[in-house]
Amino acid sequence: MFLAPAAAGVLTQEAVLLRVIPAFVAFCLLAGGTYLINDAADSEADRRHPTKRLRPVAAGRISKRTAVVAGVVLLLAGLGISAAVSTVLLGVAIAYVALTASYTLWLKHIAVVDIVAVAGCHVLRALAGGAAAGVAISSWFLIVVSFASLLVAAGKRHAELTGGGARISTRATLAVYSPGFLRRVWMIAAGIAIAAYVIWAAGARGDDAALWAYLSMLPFCAGIARYTTLLDTGAGETPEATLVQDRVMVLSLGAWAVLFMAGVTFGG
Repeated sequence: MFLAPAAAGVLTQEAVLLRVIPAFVAFCLLAGGTYLINDAADSEADRRHPTKRLRPVAAGRISKRTAVVAGVVLLLAGLGISAAVSTVLLGVAIAYVALTASYTLWLKHIAVVDIVAVAGCHVLRALAGGAAAGVAISSWFLIVVSFASLLVAAGKRHAELTGGGARISTRATLAVYSPGFLRRVWMIAAGIAIAAYVIWAAGARGDDAALWAYLSMLPFCAGIARYTTLLDTGAGETPEATLVQDRVMVLSLGAWAVLFMAGVTFGG
């Protein structure tokens, strides 16, 4: 949510923060609502999963009806806040809800399409940040975010698939995938994300901006390489945990963020 305004160099502006922070809250509500509804729909399958069986609906701590009602309330609240920020953000929010609903009801049962849909949800969140801030999304930004999201989604499926036979029964598409296919998908996605980022960095204007942009290539590529290495070990089912629990990933992300923001600042 904060990446697009940060890339545009406007994140520190008070007027922008007053729009992006409510947008962030709105998408937290939307994500929470969609997860509740999805968990209600998947509760039977989740009970056969070694970790998902501990989710509140699957574990029987809350009923399906309660989860669906709470999910709808959260969705309405998120859409309401989005509308208060801007009509453009509301449009992105509606697209996000439509995609997540389609995923829950239909798309998650179609191999390959399910991975693209998961990646699309990440992309829409990034677009929402740009919509809230009122900044244009560059083509290179969109390419990097799209293929980085595809990398994460393919890695998640790979971790689910290699986690054991019991997990295949919880998601029908896993019976269609092979570890080799998913590995090829994330290799292609990683390569395109790196190439697009390098092209963006090479186009930085101004000596100072170019220097910082060039330097940011190294931790960006190192982070992608480290993430794919972790995927090969079977990690990635919970991407956020994979990102923050590995010391090399944290160092790579931190170094990239510092150098990236330096390039944006001097480029402005």
